[in-house]
Order: sequence, then structure tokens, then C-alpha cells
Amino acid sequence: MSKEKKLSSFTERLLSGIVLLVVLIGVIVLNGIWLQIFTFFISVVGFAELIKACGVRNEKEKVSLPEVVGYLGTIGFDLLLFFGGSEHFAAYSPAVIILTIMGMLLCYVLTFPRYNAGQIMASSFAFFYAPVLLSYIYQTRNLPDGKYVVWLIFCASWACDTCAYVVGMLIGKHKMAPVLSPKKSVEGGIGGVVGAALAGFLYALALAKCGVLPKGGRELVVFALISAAGAVLSQAGDLAASGIKRNYGIKDYGTLIPGHGGIMDRFDSVIVTAPLIYYLATLFLL
Repeated sequence: MSKEKKLSSFTERLLSGIVLLVVLIGVIVLNGIWLQIFTFFISVVGFAELIKACGVRNEKEKVSLPEVVGYLGTIGFDLLLFFGGSEHFAAYSPAVIILTIMGMLLCYVLTFPRYNAGQIMASSFAFFYAPVLLSYIYQTRNLPDGKYVVWLIFCASWACDTCAYVVGMLIGKHKMAPVLSPKKSVEGGIGGVVGAALAGFLYALALAKCGVLPKGGRELVVFALISAAGAVLSQAGDLAASGIKRNYGIKDYGTLIPGHGGIMDRFDSVIVTAPLIYYLATLFLL
């Protein structure tokens, strides 16, 4: 690739990343209907990208029956999430997940052999992996003090990604996963975790100076540790998403975000970090 193309690609990636960050800040700060719309949008698009990547649609199908069931399940799950209240959501969300997967199994049985077992399992996985796990961004935002805690998801994910890239580029020598992702190094991975911990600590320090957290309190250490733990899992999520792409022979999940790919390309680490941050915050911060 020529220097001009590399510069153009970097500029495109940078600009689209800035736009995405501005949108993300806006919907999280505004919360309410805007975050609901954003959560639903990334859930549906992420599910669609996985369905397409995993080859669930057969030839000549514009949409598959398991995919339709997944969309209906996503709508039901998100309606319960947005309007059911915390108690009703906790009580009935497992039922929505089970009914969605059972619906996909019915598609398999009633139309056999139209879809193979792998397609049905991929559909079930896609539903849980995208709509269910991505919902934890919204769930974290709606915790007590969630407007502050939710940013730990992105400290852990995107700060780790940036720091791992820089450290790996500078001093990376030992391959982390040479077959799956040859460019990732052990040094970069460690740098990503340390960078995420530092980002979490500095974020807590900023909140303390603003009077949100007690100055010198244990929260500074807890924020750093939670962010570091999230960073470890975020790298696993990134590698898992890369593995899926390699298995199915695709470069990107989509083209929605210029320079980045699809929703699953940009949120591949966030998708597994969000649930961890939610539960660690519930255990240690609330």
C-alpha cells in the first residue's frame, strides 16, 4: 500500500472514530430515548453482521427464518430492557432468551433440512453475542451512578486497544497468538492492561477532583483494577472476533463505520467487557 493510501486510510479511520466517539458521548450523556435507540441499533446491526458472516442465509434468501426469529427476540428483549423496569427485566429476560433460541430450533425442525445444525447454532450464538451482551452498555448506564461507571467500559476496551497498539509497535517481540493475530504481541497485551488501569485511575482521579468520588478513597484503586480486568477480557473478545472472521474467510463484519468496518469490528472488545464491568461495578462500587 502506498504512503498516500495509508495516509488516506488513517485519516478516514481517525475521522470516523471521532464521529463515533461524539455520538457515543452524546447518547450516554443524554440517556433516555437516545441511548435506547443507540442500543437497539447496534444490537440489530451486530446481529445482522454475525448472521451474514456465519452464512445463516441460504442461497436466494434475502432473510432466513432463524434470522427473523432473532430480530423478533431482539425487539422483545430490548422492549423489556427499556420499559420493563429492573425487577421485571431480571425476572423475564431469561425467558425471552430461551424462547428466542427455542424459536430457532423450531425453524430447524419444521423446515428440515432447509437449515443445518451449524446455521441454527450460529443464529443462537449471534443473538446472545450481539443483542444480549451489548445490552450491558445500557444496563451499566442505568445503575446508580451509572453515568460515571459506564465510561469504565470504554476505558477498559478502547484505552487498552490504543495502548496495546502503541506498546506492541514500539517494543513488541513475542507473539501473543501467532496464527490468529500475528501482529499482536505479549508486550502489547501487557501494555494494554497497564494503560487501561492507568486510564481507569486517571478517570477516578478526575471524578474525585470534581467531587463525585472521595479524594484519596479506595475507589481510585477499584476503578483502576476494574479497568485492568476489563482490558484482559477485551483482548480475548478482540481475538475471538478475529477468529470468527478467519473461520468464515472475511476481512470485516461490515462497512458501516469507514476505516473500521462494521459494528462488530468496532465493538468486538466492548461486547465482552460491558457485562464484566457491570457485574464488577455492582459488586465493588455500588
